[in-house]
Formats: sequence, C-alpha cells, structure tokens
Amino acid sequence: MVPGEENQLVPKEVENAAEEPRVLCIIQDTTNSKTVNERITLNLPASTPLRKLFEDVANKVGYINGTFDLVWGNGINSADMAPLDHTSDKSLLDANFEPGKKNFLHLTDKDGEQPQILLEDSSAGDDSVHDKFIGPLPREGSVGSTSDYVSQSYSYSSILNKSETGYVGLVNQAMTCYLNSLLQTLFMTPEFRNALYKWEFEESEEDPVTSIPYQLQRLFVLLQTSKKRAIETTDVTRSFGWDSSEAWQQHDVQELCRVMFDALEQKWKQTEQADLINELYQGKLKDYVRCLECGYEGWRIDTYLDIPLVIRPYGSSQAFASVEEALHAFIQPEILDGPNQYFCERCKKKCDARKGLRFLHFPYLLTLQLKRFDFDYTTMHRIKLNDRMTFPEELDMSTFIDVEDEKSPQTESCTDSGAENEGSCHSDQMSNDFSNDDGVDEGICLESNSGTEKIPKPGLEKITQEDIKKTHGGSSGSRGYYSSAFASSTNAYMLIYRLKDPARNAKFLEVDEYPEHIKNLVQRERELEEQEKRQREIERNTCKIKLFCLHPVKQVMMENKLEVHKDKTLKEAVEMAYKMMDLEEVIPMDCCRLVKYDEFHDYLERSYEGEEDTPMGLLLGGVKSTYMFDLLLETRRPDQVFQSYKPGEVMVKVHVVDLKAESVAAPITVRAYLNQTVTEFKQLISKAIYLPAETMRIVLERCYNDLRLLTVPSKTLKAEGFFRSNKVFVESSETLDYQMAFTDSHLWKLLDRHANTIRLFVLLPEQSPGSYSKRTAYQKAGGDSGNVDDDCERVKGPAGGLKSVEAILEESTEKLKSLSLQQQQEGDNGDSSKSTETSDFENIESPLNERDSSASVDNRELEQHIQTSDPENFQSEERSDSDVNNDRSTSSVDSDILSSSHSSDTLCNADNAQIPLANGLDSHSITSSRRTKANEGKKETWDTAEEDSGTDSEYDESGKSRGEIQYMYFKAEPYAADESSGERHKWLMVHVDKRITLAAFKQHLEPFVGVLSSHFKVFRVYASNQEFESVRLNETLSSFSDDNKITIRLGRALKKGEYRVKVYQLLVNEQEPCKFLLDAVFAKGMTVRQSKEELIPQLREQCGLELSIDRFRLRKKTWKNPGTVFLDYHIYEEDINISSNWEVFLEVLDGAEKMKSMSQLAVLSRRWRPSEMKLDPFQEVVLESSSVDELREKLCEISGIPLEDIEFAKGRGTFPCDISVLDIHQDLDWNPKVSTLNVWPLYICDDGAVIFYRDKTEELMELTEEQRNELMKKESSRLQKTGHRVTYSPRKEKALKIYLDGAPNKDLTQD
Repeated sequence: MVPGEENQLVPKEVENAAEEPRVLCIIQDTTNSKTVNERITLNLPASTPLRKLFEDVANKVGYINGTFDLVWGNGINSADMAPLDHTSDKSLLDANFEPGKKNFLHLTDKDGEQPQILLEDSSAGDDSVHDKFIGPLPREGSVGSTSDYVSQSYSYSSILNKSETGYVGLVNQAMTCYLNSLLQTLFMTPEFRNALYKWEFEESEEDPVTSIPYQLQRLFVLLQTSKKRAIETTDVTRSFGWDSSEAWQQHDVQELCRVMFDALEQKWKQTEQADLINELYQGKLKDYVRCLECGYEGWRIDTYLDIPLVIRPYGSSQAFASVEEALHAFIQPEILDGPNQYFCERCKKKCDARKGLRFLHFPYLLTLQLKRFDFDYTTMHRIKLNDRMTFPEELDMSTFIDVEDEKSPQTESCTDSGAENEGSCHSDQMSNDFSNDDGVDEGICLESNSGTEKIPKPGLEKITQEDIKKTHGGSSGSRGYYSSAFASSTNAYMLIYRLKDPARNAKFLEVDEYPEHIKNLVQRERELEEQEKRQREIERNTCKIKLFCLHPVKQVMMENKLEVHKDKTLKEAVEMAYKMMDLEEVIPMDCCRLVKYDEFHDYLERSYEGEEDTPMGLLLGGVKSTYMFDLLLETRRPDQVFQSYKPGEVMVKVHVVDLKAESVAAPITVRAYLNQTVTEFKQLISKAIYLPAETMRIVLERCYNDLRLLTVPSKTLKAEGFFRSNKVFVESSETLDYQMAFTDSHLWKLLDRHANTIRLFVLLPEQSPGSYSKRTAYQKAGGDSGNVDDDCERVKGPAGGLKSVEAILEESTEKLKSLSLQQQQEGDNGDSSKSTETSDFENIESPLNERDSSASVDNRELEQHIQTSDPENFQSEERSDSDVNNDRSTSSVDSDILSSSHSSDTLCNADNAQIPLANGLDSHSITSSRRTKANEGKKETWDTAEEDSGTDSEYDESGKSRGEIQYMYFKAEPYAADESSGERHKWLMVHVDKRITLAAFKQHLEPFVGVLSSHFKVFRVYASNQEFESVRLNETLSSFSDDNKITIRLGRALKKGEYRVKVYQLLVNEQEPCKFLLDAVFAKGMTVRQSKEELIPQLREQCGLELSIDRFRLRKKTWKNPGTVFLDYHIYEEDINISSNWEVFLEVLDGAEKMKSMSQLAVLSRRWRPSEMKLDPFQEVVLESSSVDELREKLCEISGIPLEDIEFAKGRGTFPCDISVLDIHQDLDWNPKVSTLNVWPLYICDDGAVIFYRDKTEELMELTEEQRNELMKKESSRLQKTGHRVTYSPRKEKALKIYLDGAPNKDLTQD
C-alpha cells in the first residue's frame, strides 16, 4: 500500500505500482524560442487522468493550468489535431496513450494566446513541504512521484523571476566565475556592503560608467532588491576598463581581490571609506630570526590582507589534512645552520638561528588563500592540486596568536562567507541560512561547473552540509590525489572568516534603512526593470515573420522581417509592410496585400480575403519563435484585381514553348487542384494562354532534367507527381513532332537544352589596333579567311539587302542535305575540302538536332556573321530590324533571358470571364526561373588514359576535332560591362550548354579571340577574384554555373602530354632561398637536358640569366625544401613523376656537376662556431653512400677539423632549418649514435637534407647579460624575417588589471 491524497490509502488494485503499465510522455514547449528545444519527460501510471497530466505539466514548466493546450506530436500535424481536454477525468490509457512507447505531445498556445506564467505569489503552499526547492516537485498522490520526472525543463519565467530562495544570481559572462564568487562574497559581508551603501556618488565629478564603487553599489542594490533570476556583471567589468575579450580570460580570485581592493582605495581617497579595506581585511605578523646561542632576536612587523596556505609541502606526496595543519606549518620556524647560518649582531659571528613568523593581530575579516595551483618540475607544467583539505565553520585562532608580543582579547573567529571555487561556472547557486541563536550570520557562496553558458541555471537550490564538504576536495573519506571532474571543479581555494564579536558583527541594512541616495538609486533601477519587463512583454506578444516582396518596378525580390503585435489587424500589418518595403512612391497601398507564402517551394499558400480586421495573432496561429511559412506583400496594377488563393490549391508555373522559334516564354502562374485530371488541367491552361487544348502537350519538370510528358488524360495531377509548386512546359502546334517518341522529339531536345544552358561572362584579351585581319583570318581545318566575307555576301540579296528568312531557311536546308551526303562520302575523316560554311556552323552555332533544326541553320549563320563581321567594334555595330528579329528567333536560352518582355497575362475565372489578374507569380515572377539546380549533372570522370597526363588533346584518335564530335548549343553576344570603373575591357555574354567540352568551348571562342584555340588559355574566376586555369579539354562545363566569369589570356595552350611547370631559383645562402623565375612547359618523354635547353633562352629573355647548360641543375621542390637532383638523362614520366602545376628548383652551380648517378647523396652542410657564436654559409657535400663515416670524412676535408673531433646534427623544420645561435648548441641532437644516415633518428634518404657540424673541442663563448640580450634581439629579428620562430613558447597568461580611468593604458609596451 502506498500513501495517496489526504493520507488515504489507494485502492487495492493499484497496490503494487510495478504491475500497472506506465506511459512515457515527452512534451515539447513550442510557445517560446527559449523552450522550443527543451523536452519535458513524464513517466506516469496508465490510470493517471488527463487533468492530472495537465497539472503536472503546469507545475513543471511554470505555467498556469488551463492557459495552454496539449496536442499530439507523434509525426502528426498538430494543426489538424484537436487539443486534449484539460478538465477530463479520462485516463491516459483511454485517451489513446500507448504504454511502453514514447508518446510525443506539443505544448501550444491556447486560442492564439501564449500561456500565462505562474507568478511568485501564485505558487501557494507550505514552504516546509518543498523546502523552497526548484526543479521536479513531488506530485501528491502519485506512485513513485520523485522518479516520474526523467528530465528537467525550465520555462522563460524561471529565468526572469527571482528564485524561491530569495536571492539573485550572477550571470557568467564566459569565464568570470572567479569574479562572481568574489562579488557574492563581498555582497554577503554586511560590513562591506553597508559601508559601500554609505558612500555617495557625485555624478558631476566622475563618469558613472567608469566609477568602480558606483557600479558595485548598483550591482549590490540589484542583488538585494531585483526580482530577476540573475544579474549581468558587464557594467562592473566595463568600469574596470575591460572589453569583451577579458570575459574569456581565467584569472585567480585572490589576484582579483588584491587588484580590486587597490582600485577601491584609489577611488575612495579623501572619503569616509578611505581606510575601509585596511579596517576590515588587514592583519599584522612578525617576521623574526632568533639566535640559538645568545637568544638575540631580530624582527620586523609586516601587514597582510590574506594568508597563503600550502596544500602539499614541497617534495611531499601527502597534503595537509586541514586548514589548521596548514596554519601550523605556516608559522613553523626553520633552523638556519651550516652554510645558511645567521650573522648575529650580538655574537658578532654566524650562528645557528631559528627563523619564523608570528601572528600579532588578526583582521576582522580573515582571508585564507589555499594554494591549489603548483608547478610540476617533472612535466614543467602548472598543475591543480585536488587533495582533500578540510576547514571548519568556526576557526579557533588563539593557538596561532603571539600573546607575548600583543595581548589581545580576540581568541577565535567564525566563518561568515565561505568558499570560492575555481572553474568556468555559474555563481548563481547561492543560499543563506540566517541563524540568530548566537548572533552569527552564515552564508556560503558556492559554484557549479557548467561550462561557459551565458544564461545562468534557473534552478537555485539551498545547499547542504554535504555540498560544503564537497568543496574540501579529494574523495570522501580520503585525502589522496584524484581525478573526479565534479569534485575537482568545486574545490575551495579561498576562505573568508569573520571575527566572532557580537559588538561588531553588523546586520545588513534593510530597505527602509537605506541612505537617501541609495533609495533614489533603488527607485531608478526599479523603473528601468519595469521598463525592461514591459519591453519583454511586448516582445512576447510580437509576431516575427519573414516578409518578401517583389518590387513592382525593379523586379527584384526584397526580404525583410515583419515584427507586428499579435493584436494588430491584417490591415495595419499591410500598412507596416508597405512602409517597410519603401513602396510609398511606387504604388498605392490599396494595390498591396499580404498572402501566406512558402519561400522554399516558391508557393502561395492562401490569401486572406475578408479578414482585414482579424488580429495577426489569430491569422498566424499565435506568437511563435519560428513559423513554418512566410508572408508575401503581393502587388498589382491599378487595372488588375487580386486572385483568390485557397488552401489546398497547387501553384503551377506554365512556360509556353515555341518550336518554330525555339524559344521558351516567361512563366505564367495558374492554380489547380491535385484531384483535377490532365484533361481538366489542359482546359484550364487553354483559357489562360489561348492555345488549343486538343493539340496541347504538357511536360512536367519534377526535378532537374526530369521531364515527364503527361499522356494519360484521365490521370489526376496528384498521380502525375504534382506538389505545392510545379513547373510545366506547354506546346500546342500543328507540326508532326508530337507523333515522335518524346525523347526523340524536337520538344524534348529543346527543353533539354533549355535546362542545361548556362550564362557565362567572358573577358577577352586586349588586342592591338589594326588587328582585325588577324582576328578574322584565323585558320581552321579546311577553312580559309576569304570565305568569311563570301559568306556575308551569300546571305545578301541582289540589291545588297538581306535575304528573306524563308530564302535563308530554304538554302540552309539544302546545305544540310549536301553536308549530310558529304559526311557519308568522306566517312567522317575531317577532309580539308570541307566548306567554310559548314566549318563555321559546326564550331560557332551547333544545332540541337540535325533533322529538326534545319529550319534555323542560316538564322544562326546570319547571327554569327553579324556578330563577327566587325569583331573590333562589335559592341557598337548597327543592325537592321530583320537582323534583330532573326537573332531573336534563334536565341534559345532560359526563359528569363529570352523573354525579358512580359505580355499581359490573363486567367479565366470560374465564370469564364476574362479578368486581368494580379498574379503574384505571373508577370512579376517571385524568383527567377533560372535557379540553381540541386544536381548540376554528373561530371565526367578523369580516369582515362588520356587524362593521366596533365591535359587532354583537342583531337581524338582519328585526328578529328573534338568540337565536331557532339553538337552543343552555343551563342555569344557583346556585353557592356559596368563602365563606371573606368575599365574598357571587352566582354562576351555566352549562353552555352554546360555539357559541352572545354575543347569545343574554346573552338567556339576562336572568332572572338582572334587566334586558334591552341593559342589562348581559359581561366575560371572565383568569388575572391582568384583565377585558375582550366586545362582538361575533355572535361565538360558542368561545374560552372550561371553568371560565372571566365578570363581569356593569350598564350600557347598545353597539348596532350604537356605540363605547365613553375621554375624557382634555389639560393641556399640568401635570406629568401626560394625565388620564382618563370613558367615553362615540359612534355612527357622529354629528358631533363632537353628541358634545360628550352629553359636557357627563356631565362635569358625573361630573367636576364645567361647560363650554359652545364652550369645549372634542376631538382625536386617540395614546399621550400630542395629535394632529389635530376640528372640530365632522366626522362619525365618515366624516371620523374610530373603533374599539373608542378614546381621545380633551378640551382646555379659554382663548378662542374658532381652528381653523376642516383646512388649518390647530396646534403647541405653548415658549420657552427660556438666560440664565435655564428654559422658559416652552406656548402654542398656529395656522398657516394649513406655512411656516417664518409660524411665525417667529407666534413673533415672541407673544414680542417680533426676527424675524431667532428660532431654533427640534422637540421629541423623547413629549409634552411634556421635556429637561433643561442639555442643551437644545446637544442640539436648532436653526434647521434648511428652508422648510416637512413636510419632513426636521421632518416636522410634523399638529397637536400641540412647537416650542422661543429668542433667538439671548441668552447662556447661566455656572454655577459648585456651581450646575451643584444644577441637575442638580433636573432629574433633575423628569424622573424625568415619566418622562423625563435623558440616555442606556450600561451602566456594575461595579467589581471583594473584601469581606474575606465580604459587600458595607451602604453602598449607594458605587460
């Protein structure tokens, strides 16, 4: 039997709760951004009534029961589900809760209103029952009530409202736990707080922002009077002169205490509080030395503000057990004997003596610093000592006072405020228990390690004696070294005891006892707090939602954030949005409205007809942190009417396709229902675009490159794959194209080209004046320059005018027929007798389909000839109307490019009446139809035999140009770039099928560049204006996207098997040993000597280096390190691996080449002269083997050092392995005990290794301190110039400073 409500026994059927099934409820609070990611978990008996569930949730989250709803969240749309009844006695089992499974619920607004917060006075009850406990409260009458709550979740109110403990916490800025601990300790010291309140700030004399006492005063007032859960400390740290970076610096609380007390003393000069710190915290001790022979004692009196106590004595593995032990050790005298003997003034000789400390006077507030931070000389790192050290609540100091020197009635002290703990944590877990039995105020300031959160834990708990014991350190019952994460972060390392003296022990000032200036300060702070509360209330009732608007003139989609109070009407929200989008001078407000919009799917969900006076809170479904939809400010022309958008409709963008003109029109938007058939949908479109439904073909683009022809008339749109927002292409012509299979039809190929066409901007190279002949007279296979003019003549009529379009089409059809016959006869052998017309056609404007595109062949030719007839002045060329029309007829680019002019689109309403509509997505398309595709198409792989080399050939195995293998769409036209920059470059706007290869793309660009494709290079320009050359000719442009930029540069492009190589000069004895010389081209199969022969004239012309072939060598370059020496007979790709953008070193030789075979090893040696503190220049040593003995012999030869006195070491890091002369003698691994160079620790297996050597008999120069400092400066400057560090230095701790003027000192040289 278990106790039930009112101490009654529960019925027998639930006697054993373990037998009853339990229901796991997981509730998500979706009413507020602060709680949307938190979960409340309840594990309840299945017989629990629904009303009890609501009560438990209300208690848990801090809401008033009945002001919120609970709806199902098990993957079901909560908007479609009725909320649970909060008054029902139905059990969870009867309410369809499933035992043994997770039952997900959403806590939502009730009737569009956010839940009401349970205020402090609303939580009635006996404090003794719950002991003012914040967190999972036990439920009366429930089985296993304390275990029902698996996880905790706190409401927004718990963050803002004062804790039930009656105290206010401090927010941790980042790593300011040490600061919070000290502030709370000072706040809980009545004498300090009361004295601070008595000080009055004079605003006329000082800026309140930089006044440390004033900001402390404000903080203490807020801690005592505020109703908030926690207070920020940023104003206090700002008065210290700290910026936000200081919040991320961990400091010692004792250091902060000292520095802050010094700052307060400076600020309090010539005031009543001038000597406050000394009065409260200063004690006296005697530092004495007593001669053991004559008893003479020498001493001096010192003052102190705190006593440092050692946790673990030096050299010992055992810590002191208690504070008392550490205090005894602190005053334990030491014997001065042997070499440490003391010179006695009375004996006039050195004698054994006793040296120690005696306390003369203890301060009113005694501060003990527990030295938990030590230095480990084994690891050479700072360590934290987590040993256990106990401390009492009352500390008897009578045994430590020197009664002989200063008779004092004070015999004991008692604790007043307690332990301060290290770690990045909150200081808001604070509670006081006022006990007046003995007149002692006890308050403990504790911390918990909670990372670096900005918001304090809302749960403030009353600490227990067990919590205090945890701050002793160590594990329970022992005081050994341990590694517990929790315990190690709560170890006390600063204790403050207050003298137990009823006559002096003060009480905290009550509010009615405040000085007048503090009362005024309290009033000001309350007004500010009320203002913040009102502002928060407004924020809680403000709907914040994304707002979009397509500017009716600029046709640019604008985005903003609409913040509207939930009680504002839709009409008022439209006015706010209208002004926010700056449409006052553009369009009347009655031509605007707000509609529900899904930006992700580009879908208009619904309009709000007749709801102009409805509050926005109801329309939007309440105030939420995030909305699953957006709003669109839709506009219309004055002669249009708004279309009604009903929920459940789908939006369809209709593009009309003209097969004859090969164009795709801009989209027109229609709305349909998913249950409509294809036939009904055709009728709807027919009314919208005036095309016959009988011959209409509709193609649905479900995703990129996924085209589906709707062929089943009775099939519904839902079955065809329609969704919220859809894109279809419509064609209704009398041609026979519809009789062909869809994938073979002209329509499919046109749409396929449309989907894969991208727009690129190509920057052409600068051309010298008069280069027109060079640009037009470029050579192609079988073509010659004269035919270009002939082509221009052919398209003209007898009278010199242009031929009619019909004549051009007829002629082009015959030309294609003859071309087809010619190709069959020639067998695709690339005959040089091919006509220029065919060549130009294939390489400039490639048809989509040879059979279906014959009607537009000459149109493209005409377009091409018009564009290239005067390449030098193509931007300003005059063209007739027929030229323009022909040009337009052949332009088959994306709809937003081809059809920039929008026709007046109309839709038929239900009554078949033609009314001009303001389609928000019609003539003013919300988003460009040219959108980035999710999948840009599969890139061609590079794993081919051809691509093993650095580039690809422009010709296939049969010698036929790759540009002739597959025809891809290409169209180029002049583009006027922004001339405001003053740049007069020539740009091309190119529309091209991104499946085209780079080789074909370059061939198309030949007439615009003026040279063959093999004589110019293509560079892709990235967002950061970095340029990278595109060299793989058989790679497609699928990696490019719309509006990418390309730069064309003149220069020979790479052929198959060629590589572009960057050549650097190796200067081993220069400050910068790596110097770029030039770019060269090396070919597969070429020997090193051949590449050197090609480099000689380039070095002479470009670098001014006059070298003979035997006076320099090439060697491998790895970053800045010189590597393998390449011999003249080595062959690229066979003996030497080479790749694109390869780098190589060129090294000028002083004499004949010593490297003759690969078995030799070339190392760079450098002598260290310790007696002179300098390094000699590098000298190359060529070894015949990897023997250490041979290396020593070679070093002996070049240096003259006796063989037995040579010591060597391998250099570290990147060439030239720089190291400070102050460190080289001891930091390098000298004279390794190995016989060969290719083993550990040397691992010298390749050319280019750096070897330092020295004479072991040479003594290191003795340096004075001045010489050392001077040399250190020189070495630091030298190594910084070469990019090398002097020595490794860990991150230094930043010194803690408080700036009295509120800003850091301008002297940057100070540490």
